[in-house]
Amino acid sequence: MIDILFFGPVAERMGTGRLQVAHRPGMQLGQLRNELRAAYPEAFALVSLAAVDGEHVRDDARLLEDGGEVVFMSRFSGG
Repeated sequence: MIDILFFGPVAERMGTGRLQVAHRPGMQLGQLRNELRAAYPEAFALVSLAAVDGEHVRDDARLLEDGGEVVFMSRFSGG
């Protein structure tokens, strides 16, 4: 399984801060993102950042490990 976490406005539009999906061998971040974008287009319209196992990732070809964690969030600012 892969734990998927959502933060801020993305979580609000998802209606949850967490999902789990079954891991598939060879599964890539971009594949997961595209599947979730198709299922939750309003939430994924806000997604601009992703992290895999605590590391910010820009490469959609990044392989996902069984038992891993993926985070999707929008840009944010603080003060």
